Amino acid sequence: MTETAVLLPGTGSDDVFIRSVFASPLAAAGVALVAPEPVPGPGLGLSHLACLDAASALHGRVLAGGISFGAHLAAEWALAHPDHCAGLLLAMPGWHGSPGDCPAAVAARYSAAAVRRDGLDATLAAISDVPPWLAAELNRAWRRHGAGLADSLLAAADRPAPVLSRLSVLDIPVGVVAVRDDPLHPTAIAAEWAAAIPGAELRSLSFADFGADRSALGRAAVAAWQASAARRGSPPAA
Repeated sequence: MTETAVLLPGTGSDDVFIRSVFASPLAAAGVALVAPEPVPGPGLGLSHLACLDAASALHGRVLAGGISFGAHLAAEWALAHPDHCAGLLLAMPGWHGSPGDCPAAVAARYSAAAVRRDGLDATLAAISDVPPWLAAELNRAWRRHGAGLADSLLAAADRPAPVLSRLSVLDIPVGVVAVRDDPLHPTAIAAEWAAAIPGAELRSLSFADFGADRSALGRAAVAAWQASAARRGSPPAA
């Protein structure tokens, strides 16, 4: 059985949010969750990749994954270390290849510029077009990133994700999840990831369902990963 999963947060998010999404669904599947704390700043991505390296050195093959930028990094790591990754849980990927003007990258750059220009308090106060739960989450997590927030946002916005042709060489169970009606992480992108990865399974849920229960996203990811393993004719395990 896969005993350990390392799940990485999205842009400006953190391990607290990861646990709210994945802890319960992974426990139900018999998998222990490792949720690394972000190291804010321009080296955010490299520090997350190093956490995957460390977990693999300690536990052997691990299940990797994450949300948005965290999903990109997990797939990048799996491609670089195919013998160390037992499977992937990929929630809400924002792009493949160069970020370009993809909505999530544009939003991260805009937020970074606003933080640098207006300060964190003013930037948070100006956010009025998101549900209250998300506004509260941004207020909590962004403050935790502190002075490194703008650099953290740009580290994600400027880092390419794996291209589809590279994703096509993955040979492990993979679950991909989209959140419908989330404008920053289009369902079409998640569908392209799932179509590119042999044997991957795609699940989706509404933004309202995600807002009502954060672990709904984790359950969808775990279910997709388990279905991918069954489709491949092997148990979802290392």
